Amino acid sequence: MVVYCRKNKLDHNRLGLTASVKLGHAVVRNRARRRLREVYRLNAHRLREGYDLILVARGRTVTASWKELNDSFLRLCRKLGLLEETV
Repeated sequence: MVVYCRKNKLDHNRLGLTASVKLGHAVVRNRARRRLREVYRLNAHRLREGYDLILVARGRTVTASWKELNDSFLRLCRKLGLLEETV
């Protein structure tokens, strides 16, 4: 998975999802987008507000376990500085 982000000057986040035709047929692409949407939904409360995020599905997105997807998403968000600081 790839995560792109940019500040949006709003008080909430916006999410974009994309899956290339190279990933497979429509059923496969839709499944990849559903999985990415769910990973975002489960972790949205941990993210800073005011960003546009685009999640790009890659080949492993469809076959990876939920733990791998979740860990990958959190790792990328931490790398981009999107995770809220918990005190």
